[in-house]
Amino acid sequence: MLFRAGSNQLKAVPLSLITRLEEIDARKIELSNGRHMVQYRGHLMPLITLNEAVNVKGEGAQSLLVFSDGSRSMALVVYEIVDIVEERLDIQVASDNAGVIGSAIIKGQATEIIDVGHFLPLAFEDWFRRKDQTAGQRQPHSVLLVDDSPFFRNMLSPVLKAAGYEVTAVGSGQEALAVLKKGRHFDALVTDIDMPDMDGFALAEAVRGEPKFGEIPMIALSSSNSVESIERGRKVGFHDYVAKFDRQSLIAALKEQTADMNRAA
Repeated sequence: MLFRAGSNQLKAVPLSLITRLEEIDARKIELSNGRHMVQYRGHLMPLITLNEAVNVKGEGAQSLLVFSDGSRSMALVVYEIVDIVEERLDIQVASDNAGVIGSAIIKGQATEIIDVGHFLPLAFEDWFRRKDQTAGQRQPHSVLLVDDSPFFRNMLSPVLKAAGYEVTAVGSGQEALAVLKKGRHFDALVTDIDMPDMDGFALAEAVRGEPKFGEIPMIALSSSNSVESIERGRKVGFHDYVAKFDRQSLIAALKEQTADMNRAA
Protein backbone atom coordinates (compact mmCIF):
# COMPACT_ATOMS: atom_id res chain seq x y z
CA MET A 1 0.00 0.00 0.00
CA LEU A 2 1.59 3.28 -1.16
CA PHE A 3 0.58 6.55 0.51
CA ARG A 4 1.77 10.02 1.45
CA ALA A 5 1.74 11.64 4.86
CA GLY A 6 3.50 14.82 5.93
CA SER A 7 5.43 15.26 2.67
CA ASN A 8 5.51 14.20 -0.97
CA GLN A 9 7.83 11.30 -0.07
CA LEU A 10 6.17 7.99 -0.93
CA LYS A 11 5.60 5.66 2.01
CA ALA A 12 4.49 2.04 2.10
CA VAL A 13 3.16 -0.65 4.42
CA PRO A 14 2.28 -4.26 3.53
CA LEU A 15 -1.38 -4.36 2.57
CA SER A 16 -1.80 -7.65 4.45
CA LEU A 17 -1.30 -5.80 7.76
CA ILE A 18 -4.07 -3.28 7.09
CA THR A 19 -7.58 -4.14 8.28
CA ARG A 20 -9.38 -1.39 6.36
CA LEU A 21 -8.83 1.78 4.37
CA GLU A 22 -11.14 4.50 5.67
CA GLU A 23 -12.02 8.03 4.64
CA ILE A 24 -13.97 9.80 7.36
CA ASP A 25 -15.50 13.23 7.81
CA ALA A 26 -12.88 15.20 9.77
CA ARG A 27 -15.67 16.76 11.85
CA LYS A 28 -16.15 13.34 13.50
CA ILE A 29 -12.62 13.45 14.93
CA GLU A 30 -12.63 14.22 18.66
CA LEU A 31 -9.89 15.38 21.00
CA SER A 32 -9.80 13.49 24.31
CA ASN A 33 -7.04 13.78 26.91
CA GLY A 34 -4.87 15.45 24.32
CA ARG A 35 -5.29 12.64 21.78
CA HIS A 36 -7.19 12.55 18.50
CA MET A 37 -9.82 9.83 18.40
CA VAL A 38 -12.83 8.80 16.41
CA GLN A 39 -15.79 6.59 17.31
CA TYR A 40 -15.34 3.46 15.23
CA ARG A 41 -17.65 0.45 15.34
CA GLY A 42 -18.75 1.11 18.89
CA HIS A 43 -15.28 1.82 20.27
CA LEU A 44 -12.92 4.77 20.50
CA MET A 45 -10.13 4.45 17.94
CA PRO A 46 -6.92 6.47 18.52
CA LEU A 47 -5.50 8.30 15.50
CA ILE A 48 -1.71 8.17 15.27
CA THR A 49 0.49 10.41 13.13
CA LEU A 50 3.75 9.16 11.62
CA ASN A 51 5.66 12.24 12.76
CA GLU A 52 5.22 15.89 13.78
CA ALA A 53 4.92 16.98 10.14
CA VAL A 54 1.62 15.10 9.79
CA ASN A 55 -1.46 17.11 10.79
CA VAL A 56 -4.93 15.77 11.54
CA LYS A 57 -7.49 17.57 9.38
CA GLY A 58 -10.11 19.84 10.91
CA GLU A 59 -12.46 19.68 7.93
CA GLY A 60 -12.98 17.72 4.76
CA ALA A 61 -12.20 14.03 4.32
CA GLN A 62 -9.48 12.41 6.42
CA SER A 63 -7.84 9.26 5.05
CA LEU A 64 -6.89 6.54 7.53
CA LEU A 65 -5.11 3.19 7.52
CA VAL A 66 -6.87 1.06 10.15
CA PHE A 67 -5.15 -1.77 12.05
CA SER A 68 -7.22 -4.03 14.33
CA ASP A 69 -6.71 -6.69 16.97
CA GLY A 70 -10.01 -8.17 18.11
CA SER A 71 -12.27 -5.32 19.20
CA ARG A 72 -9.44 -2.78 19.38
CA SER A 73 -8.38 -0.63 16.45
CA MET A 74 -5.94 2.19 15.76
CA ALA A 75 -5.44 4.26 12.64
CA LEU A 76 -2.50 5.96 10.97
CA VAL A 77 -3.35 9.40 9.63
CA VAL A 78 -2.39 9.74 5.95
CA TYR A 79 -2.79 12.55 3.42
CA GLU A 80 -3.27 10.48 0.30
CA ILE A 81 -3.61 6.79 -0.57
CA VAL A 82 -1.62 6.52 -3.79
CA ASP A 83 -1.79 2.94 -5.03
CA ILE A 84 -1.79 -0.76 -4.24
CA VAL A 85 1.08 -2.59 -5.91
CA GLU A 86 2.42 -6.12 -5.90
CA GLU A 87 6.18 -5.99 -5.79
CA ARG A 88 9.00 -7.85 -4.04
CA LEU A 89 10.44 -5.61 -1.35
CA ASP A 90 14.18 -5.10 -1.23
CA ILE A 91 15.24 -2.80 1.61
CA GLN A 92 18.29 -1.10 0.10
CA VAL A 93 18.95 1.55 2.73
CA ALA A 94 18.29 0.93 6.42
CA SER A 95 16.90 3.70 8.61
CA ASP A 96 17.75 4.89 12.10
CA ASN A 97 14.49 6.86 12.31
CA ALA A 98 11.90 5.44 14.69
CA GLY A 99 8.96 4.04 12.77
CA VAL A 100 10.84 3.59 9.49
CA ILE A 101 12.46 0.28 8.58
CA GLY A 102 14.30 1.66 5.57
CA SER A 103 13.94 2.62 1.93
CA ALA A 104 13.18 0.55 -1.15
CA ILE A 105 12.52 1.24 -4.82
CA ILE A 106 8.83 0.75 -5.61
CA LYS A 107 7.39 1.68 -8.99
CA GLY A 108 10.70 3.33 -9.82
CA GLN A 109 10.66 5.66 -6.80
CA ALA A 110 12.48 5.70 -3.49
CA THR A 111 9.89 4.72 -0.88
CA GLU A 112 10.01 4.70 2.92
CA ILE A 113 8.90 1.36 4.39
CA ILE A 114 6.95 2.05 7.58
CA ASP A 115 7.45 -0.11 10.67
CA VAL A 116 3.83 -0.64 11.73
CA GLY A 117 4.96 -2.39 14.91
CA HIS A 118 6.44 0.88 16.17
CA PHE A 119 3.10 2.71 16.03
CA LEU A 120 0.70 0.11 17.45
CA PRO A 121 1.83 0.57 21.09
CA LEU A 122 1.48 4.35 20.67
CA ALA A 123 -2.25 3.73 20.42
CA PHE A 124 -2.45 1.07 23.16
CA GLU A 125 0.59 0.58 25.37
CA ASP A 126 -0.18 -3.10 25.94
CA TRP A 127 -0.97 -3.93 22.27
CA PHE A 128 1.65 -6.70 22.25
CA ARG A 129 1.47 -7.61 25.93
CA ARG A 130 -2.27 -7.85 26.40
CA LYS A 131 -3.49 -11.18 27.70
CA ASP A 132 -7.01 -12.51 27.74
CA GLN A 133 -8.27 -11.90 31.28
CA THR A 134 -10.68 -14.83 31.36
CA ALA A 135 -10.26 -17.27 34.20
CA GLY A 136 -8.18 -20.31 33.48
CA GLN A 137 -6.38 -18.60 30.57
CA ARG A 138 -3.92 -20.99 28.98
CA GLN A 139 -0.33 -19.96 28.39
CA PRO A 140 0.05 -18.53 24.86
CA HIS A 141 1.54 -20.84 22.27
CA SER A 142 5.15 -20.14 21.36
CA VAL A 143 6.39 -19.70 17.80
CA LEU A 144 9.93 -19.82 16.43
CA LEU A 145 10.03 -17.42 13.46
CA VAL A 146 12.91 -17.81 11.01
CA ASP A 147 13.67 -15.26 8.28
CA ASP A 148 16.95 -13.76 7.06
CA SER A 149 15.24 -10.42 6.32
CA PRO A 150 14.96 -8.01 9.29
CA PHE A 151 12.06 -6.36 7.45
CA PHE A 152 9.96 -9.52 7.40
CA ARG A 153 10.87 -10.40 10.99
CA ASN A 154 9.80 -6.90 12.07
CA MET A 155 6.64 -7.20 10.03
CA LEU A 156 5.52 -10.66 11.10
CA SER A 157 6.50 -10.60 14.77
CA PRO A 158 3.88 -7.95 15.68
CA VAL A 159 1.26 -9.78 13.63
CA LEU A 160 1.87 -13.04 15.51
CA LYS A 161 2.05 -11.30 18.89
CA ALA A 162 -1.19 -9.48 18.20
CA ALA A 163 -2.76 -12.88 17.48
CA GLY A 164 -1.73 -14.06 20.95
CA TYR A 165 1.50 -15.95 20.27
CA GLU A 166 4.84 -15.65 22.02
CA VAL A 167 7.44 -15.10 19.31
CA THR A 168 11.16 -15.80 19.14
CA ALA A 169 12.60 -14.48 15.87
CA VAL A 170 15.97 -15.51 14.43
CA GLY A 171 17.75 -14.64 11.19
CA SER A 172 18.90 -17.98 9.83
CA GLY A 173 18.31 -21.72 9.79
CA GLN A 174 21.52 -22.25 11.74
CA GLU A 175 20.32 -19.90 14.49
CA ALA A 176 16.99 -21.74 14.62
CA LEU A 177 18.75 -25.10 15.08
CA ALA A 178 20.98 -23.63 17.78
CA VAL A 179 17.94 -22.38 19.70
CA LEU A 180 16.20 -25.78 19.38
CA LYS A 181 19.34 -27.64 20.48
CA LYS A 182 19.36 -25.62 23.70
CA GLY A 183 16.15 -27.39 24.62
CA ARG A 184 13.75 -24.51 24.01
CA HIS A 185 10.21 -25.77 23.43
CA PHE A 186 8.10 -24.25 20.66
CA ASP A 187 4.57 -25.08 19.64
CA ALA A 188 5.26 -24.22 16.00
CA LEU A 189 8.06 -23.23 13.66
CA VAL A 190 7.42 -20.66 10.91
CA THR A 191 10.22 -20.28 8.39
CA ASP A 192 10.99 -18.47 5.18
CA ILE A 193 11.90 -20.77 2.31
CA ASP A 194 14.22 -18.44 0.39
CA MET A 195 17.22 -17.99 2.69
CA PRO A 196 20.98 -18.11 1.96
CA ASP A 197 23.25 -20.87 3.27
CA MET A 198 20.45 -22.99 4.77
CA ASP A 199 17.08 -22.51 3.10
CA GLY A 200 13.74 -23.46 4.63
CA PHE A 201 13.71 -26.90 3.02
CA ALA A 202 17.13 -27.74 4.50
CA LEU A 203 16.04 -26.43 7.90
CA ALA A 204 12.91 -28.61 7.83
CA GLU A 205 14.99 -31.69 6.93
CA ALA A 206 17.41 -30.94 9.78
CA VAL A 207 14.56 -30.53 12.28
CA ARG A 208 12.90 -33.76 11.17
CA GLY A 209 16.28 -35.51 11.39
CA GLU A 210 16.55 -34.78 15.11
CA PRO A 211 14.13 -36.98 17.13
CA LYS A 212 14.71 -34.83 20.22
CA PHE A 213 12.98 -31.90 18.50
CA GLY A 214 9.78 -33.92 18.37
CA GLU A 215 7.05 -33.46 15.80
CA ILE A 216 6.99 -29.68 15.99
CA PRO A 217 4.49 -28.31 13.43
CA MET A 218 6.32 -26.42 10.67
CA ILE A 219 4.83 -23.78 8.38
CA ALA A 220 6.66 -22.57 5.26
CA LEU A 221 6.57 -18.97 4.04
CA SER A 222 7.36 -18.27 0.41
CA SER A 223 6.76 -15.74 -2.33
CA SER A 224 6.43 -18.68 -4.75
CA ASN A 225 3.58 -21.12 -4.23
CA SER A 226 4.28 -23.39 -7.21
CA VAL A 227 3.00 -26.97 -7.16
CA GLU A 228 6.58 -28.27 -7.23
CA SER A 229 7.60 -26.12 -4.26
CA ILE A 230 4.56 -27.11 -2.20
CA GLU A 231 5.15 -30.81 -2.96
CA ARG A 232 8.79 -30.51 -1.95
CA GLY A 233 7.68 -28.85 1.27
CA ARG A 234 5.39 -31.73 2.11
CA LYS A 235 8.20 -34.22 1.53
CA VAL A 236 10.54 -32.50 3.98
CA GLY A 237 7.83 -32.29 6.65
CA PHE A 238 6.04 -28.95 6.39
CA HIS A 239 2.49 -29.05 7.69
CA ASP A 240 1.41 -25.99 5.69
CA TYR A 241 2.66 -23.63 2.99
CA VAL A 242 1.64 -19.95 3.13
CA ALA A 243 2.29 -16.92 0.92
CA LYS A 244 4.65 -14.54 2.68
CA PHE A 245 2.29 -11.55 2.86
CA ASP A 246 -0.85 -13.57 3.60
CA ARG A 247 -1.34 -12.66 7.25
CA GLN A 248 -4.78 -14.24 7.58
CA SER A 249 -3.69 -17.59 6.12
CA LEU A 250 -0.63 -17.69 8.39
CA ILE A 251 -2.73 -17.12 11.52
CA ALA A 252 -5.28 -19.67 10.31
CA ALA A 253 -2.52 -22.22 9.70
CA LEU A 254 -1.08 -21.66 13.18
CA LYS A 255 -4.49 -22.00 14.79
CA GLU A 256 -5.08 -25.23 12.92
CA GLN A 257 -1.74 -26.69 13.99
CA THR A 258 -2.26 -25.73 17.66
CA ALA A 259 -5.93 -26.79 17.81
CA ASP A 260 -5.05 -30.28 19.04
CA MET A 261 -2.87 -28.77 21.79
CA ASN A 262 -5.81 -26.62 22.94
CA ARG A 263 -8.13 -29.63 23.10
CA ALA A 264 -5.56 -31.66 25.02
CA ALA A 265 -4.87 -28.85 27.54
